[in-house]
Amino acid sequence: MQLGTRWPFGSTPPASVPADTRARVAALEATRADGAGRTWTLTWLEGRAIAELDDGTVIDGDTLRDAAAFGDPDDEDDW
Repeated sequence: MQLGTRWPFGSTPPASVPADTRARVAALEATRADGAGRTWTLTWLEGRAIAELDDGTVIDGDTLRDAAAFGDPDDEDDW
């Protein structure tokens, strides 16, 4: 079992964050000016590291779901 962790946007991720995920987080943070006060959360799903920013942006391996680019899914009308 692997435990997740949290860290503030713009700070150095904890050592438990895999190197490839660290690189993707750093690249994303370099493009964002709105990170003040935001927090990353690392979770593990079936052995994969998943980093999620509290605005809904998710880094899952080679997949990036950027909430800033696609809007907030909570803005959709519920049926």
